[in-house]
Amino acid sequence: MKKFDKILKSKAIIRFQDCDPFNHLNNAAYLNYFTNAREDQIKNYYGIDIYAMAKDSGISWVVGSNQIAYINPAFLMENIVIESQLLNYKSTSLFVELRMWNKDETKIKAVMWSNFVHFNLLKQKRENHSDQIMKLFEAVHNPIDTSSFEKRVEFFKKKFKTSNIQ
Repeated sequence: MKKFDKILKSKAIIRFQDCDPFNHLNNAAYLNYFTNAREDQIKNYYGIDIYAMAKDSGISWVVGSNQIAYINPAFLMENIVIESQLLNYKSTSLFVELRMWNKDETKIKAVMWSNFVHFNLLKQKRENHSDQIMKLFEAVHNPIDTSSFEKRVEFFKKKFKTSNIQ
């Protein structure tokens, strides 16, 4: 099988309509930035277009749950980098970590853990991943040393010395 990247990256700019009156990215908007980045990344890195899949086969992924920590604010018109990696997978679900950084990747903005459910939109129930998709997941999954979200957040806070100064 072809060698695929395990940590996916993309860039974005924090837009006015997504900010609060303090020129910080609104807490709810982080979900959109992370989700949009992940969708673009899997299309660009792995050739998986979840919307084409949904249209053609009626099968795609839906968000099952999110856990997010806001560590440093992202500011209006700031250039950011969003990383994602597959931490774990099962026959009908994915567990992904997403990280938002400043443009130099020296200051962590936020960390999110997301559980995605492979879902048959026509039958309205979970769907097993195909063998081909499972092989891709085996090749790209990139587990981390902790199963605690709180410990993971503390790791980033300590390693990247958080502060509120841009």
